[in-house]
Amino acid sequence: MKRGLPTFTALVAVLALAAGGAAHAAPGPLDLSGSLGGANYVIKVPASWNGTLVVLAHGYRDKADHPGEVDNTAALDAGFAGIAAGLNAQGYAVAATSYSDNGWAVKEATQDITALTSFFRDTVAVPESTLLAGFSLGSLPTYELAERTGGMFDGFLPACAVGAGAARAWDGGLLELLAYDVAFGIPAAWGTVADGDDDVDFESEVLPTMVGQLLNPMNFARFEFMRLVGRVPLSPDYYPGGLLTNVFFFTEARGELERRAHGPVAQNLTHTYTIEPGDRAYLNAIGMPSATIDSLLAAMNARRTISPAPSARNYVEHYATFTGKIKHPVLTLHTVVDTLVPVQHEAAYAETVAEASREGLLRQTYTSGTSHCGFSFAQVLTAIQALDAWAQTGVAPTAAAFPAALGFVPGFVPPAWPQP
Repeated sequence: MKRGLPTFTALVAVLALAAGGAAHAAPGPLDLSGSLGGANYVIKVPASWNGTLVVLAHGYRDKADHPGEVDNTAALDAGFAGIAAGLNAQGYAVAATSYSDNGWAVKEATQDITALTSFFRDTVAVPESTLLAGFSLGSLPTYELAERTGGMFDGFLPACAVGAGAARAWDGGLLELLAYDVAFGIPAAWGTVADGDDDVDFESEVLPTMVGQLLNPMNFARFEFMRLVGRVPLSPDYYPGGLLTNVFFFTEARGELERRAHGPVAQNLTHTYTIEPGDRAYLNAIGMPSATIDSLLAAMNARRTISPAPSARNYVEHYATFTGKIKHPVLTLHTVVDTLVPVQHEAAYAETVAEASREGLLRQTYTSGTSHCGFSFAQVLTAIQALDAWAQTGVAPTAAAFPAALGFVPGFVPPAWPQP
């Protein structure tokens, strides 16, 4: 990958740093920015560096592929800027990249993360320990690099992570879209459940329909059916924000992915659709008779015939599905309630790692949050400190490292992955 040049100010800072000796012994802070292979980057080293580099991998960013949209190309957006500043204050160096593309940019993210880490090692210093912390979509390259990276990283923190892998995650999106279709009917502009319109615009073609339906209280039971058949938890923010976010992903975001993959990516041949007894009783209580529930389930199960284009499925599996053959410590961090990437992803990932007989390199921790990636900085810092200690000493953290006083949930066991 061709590397861009750092800014003049950054270059002067690097030269001054090199003259002063090792990076973590430098008398003053280092703040670099520039571009590598079309991806913007930021590197921040505090005055008193502890020798550990934390590489931050951000989540999904909507690709500017409709009129009026502008790509977010910041290496550090507002949320990550706060994390970076907090980590610097604790002695950690931080590096972050914008990725060279937006949308389902798992391939680009993996390349840009490794390029930036190599750049830091070549230009700044070789860290004593290097950790990769990936949030949401950024968890996919984090998991991927945990399986195939040699000595570049010493530990991995996938947070609010897609642990079941991309293919099963998109199959879950198809499930929710199918439930919406049997409950309400999909407008033609969205495409079909099997193959969405690759250029559908959420703001102009999806949101107006959804707002109208959400404003009608008579639709509430049908939206709840849709949520419950998909095993999506209820959070204080699910209506309307969480629901609309999910719909964005299985309409516009899926369309962007299908353009990349050159075809439909999801399937439901292996799925069976059911409602739990307690959820059935709840739906009855809010006005949906069992006959209606059975009719909707029958309509869904009659359509377990959807298969992807083989080459497109190969693409989404490659970016990324996991073997569990991790080589260094992996510590996952998830809220117990996450309506976009449900905590069941953690159960799926633990099963994958167990099948590879690498359980000793995996620890999973949970917080009481009720939103996607809804962590406090204290929780993120605690997880990074625990991972750093594990990477440097070889001793895995115990439950005591994640106190309830900080909002961790000791002893939490996530529900099993709901589909094969």
